[in-house]
Amino acid sequence: MNHTSSKPCVAIIAGEASGDQYGAKLVRALLRKRPELFFCGIGGPALRQAGVRIVLDAQELTVVGITEVLSKVPGILRGMGVIKKLLKSLKPDLLILIDFPDFNLHIAARAKKLGIPVLYYISPQIWAWRRGRGRRIRKLVDHMAVILPFEEQFYQEFDVPVTFVGHPLLDDALLSAEQTLKNGVQNPAVVGLVPGSREGEVNRLLPTMLDAGNILKQKRKHVTFMISRAASVKRELIRNIIKRYEGWEQVEVVSDGVESVFKRCDAIVAASGTVTLQAAIYGTPAVIIYKVSPVSARLAKLLVRVPHVGLVNLVAGRELAPELLQEKATGDNIARAIQGMLENEEKLNRLRRRLIALRDVLGGAGASDRVAELALKMINAQ
Repeated sequence: MNHTSSKPCVAIIAGEASGDQYGAKLVRALLRKRPELFFCGIGGPALRQAGVRIVLDAQELTVVGITEVLSKVPGILRGMGVIKKLLKSLKPDLLILIDFPDFNLHIAARAKKLGIPVLYYISPQIWAWRRGRGRRIRKLVDHMAVILPFEEQFYQEFDVPVTFVGHPLLDDALLSAEQTLKNGVQNPAVVGLVPGSREGEVNRLLPTMLDAGNILKQKRKHVTFMISRAASVKRELIRNIIKRYEGWEQVEVVSDGVESVFKRCDAIVAASGTVTLQAAIYGTPAVIIYKVSPVSARLAKLLVRVPHVGLVNLVAGRELAPELLQEKATGDNIARAIQGMLENEEKLNRLRRRLIALRDVLGGAGASDRVAELALKMINAQ
């Protein structure tokens, strides 16, 4: 054991809200198997609650878009310095990296120099862009634990040790397909607005979602809305945006997990990201929207090499959720897409069945336990 404590030490870095949640599930799974483990690293409220000693809050590092990185450069550099000192002083038995590739691959290089084994859980989306990073990952990462079925073959082509562990979202979706599957549309119809887990996303996307809601109210007499607030987003931010829109003062803001929104809504409007796949697992149809700066959007068009942006569409291999990106993400377009879903109940029910079927593609429940077993093998090999 390299560090001074008698307890085995695991460092963990999760820079995104979803990674914070998945990391917390993994930490709990590891503690069930090895209660004496000590955890420290970078993360958010979920990892802290799971028992990780947080040395830097992930919110200081998280950005979207290439140009948006500039505003966070000081925090990112500080974060790199903090974690490098941590690795050097503690020499943990294992470093677990969760997504967040630009930061985490830099840290993986330092861990490699220090002889610290690296388990990468939740692959960077290098199959979408910058495929060449596969060669770098082969040099820096001891094992990849991937959560999307097509990622395993991708890494095998680069000779990276890899295991498909299934998707951790399925650990939460314990209801059977029959219990989850809705039929028809409620009266009034219920539409969920899920503007993202970063405050920048909420600022960009929630106003457009509210515009769409106002248009939908004109098209459809009986419709209500609810807004999902991620734990990483301040309640005041959402309330301040709502205040600018007449007729939204009484809208319900749900803060106890987006799953309750999926269960209660006929359809949702969601920021592109993991949440779109999460909605699919619950059989909830979605319209996907996203906006970044014009420069980031132009660069993405040049670099991205996949036919879809939404994870649900990538896993399905076809468009199950309409994607309205950049200038297409308007109130009119969003309202039209949602109305198209709600007005044809037979078509909506077919879509729900197709979404539920993706559970089989994503593997069974137990992803966190499978990753925990991989982690323990790597710790025991020290």
